[in-house]
Amino acid sequence: MLKIISIITILGSLLLGADGYEVYKKDCASCHIEIMKKSEMRKKFNTLKAPPMIQVAMRLKSQIIVKNEDEDAHRHLFMLFVKNYIENPSIDYSLCHPQAIDTFGIMKSIKGLSQEEKEAVAYWIYDRYEDVDFD
Repeated sequence: MLKIISIITILGSLLLGADGYEVYKKDCASCHIEIMKKSEMRKKFNTLKAPPMIQVAMRLKSQIIVKNEDEDAHRHLFMLFVKNYIENPSIDYSLCHPQAIDTFGIMKSIKGLSQEEKEAVAYWIYDRYEDVDFD
């Protein structure tokens, strides 16, 4: 099932004309390091501009709760959250850890991304960190 979803995600990104990793590199990477171990993050926490993207993905996945653990519903809610939060970040809407908010504040809005780019980067964030160990 997961392989089918991954294939659909990749094909969808290709058809939409937006590559999630390219959107990440262009619009997110200047603040969010792609991957970093938790021990390294703790050492560098006060020098980072924003939480590493792996931490963002893991936090969102743990905070978005779906009854019956329906993976398709979880992915859908994750996608909706990311697409909205990119353009409309808010402390009231944030799922960030309170310490992250205290340290980094609320991210700045990234206006100007197309729906396809937001969709592509949201898929990329969800899929990139599947089965990746943050510890």
